[in-house]
Amino acid sequence: MKTEENNFTTLEQFKDQHYGQRGTAKREALEAGYENFKIGALLHEARLAKGLTQEQLAEKVGTTKSYISKIENNVKEVRLSTLQKIVESGLGGHLELSIKL
Repeated sequence: MKTEENNFTTLEQFKDQHYGQRGTAKREALEAGYENFKIGALLHEARLAKGLTQEQLAEKVGTTKSYISKIENNVKEVRLSTLQKIVESGLGGHLELSIKL
């Protein structure tokens, strides 16, 4: 699945080849896992940008350091209402969501 021009495989081509086309069970599981990973990574980056430890963020939100760590490390899924509380109350930000069809 390499392009003729540069001999590189795109990420989409790699996922198609190794996980199947979008809509297949294996590919959808990959995509869902990536979204959860991305949320944790974004929270981690935002927390560091604000200069907060996991413990400080947890205290602002009213949860535990362990819970923040589990979200950031993709061990635990976060509820939308909890994510909003972390972003707004803990980080002083604004959560935006979008739906793509």
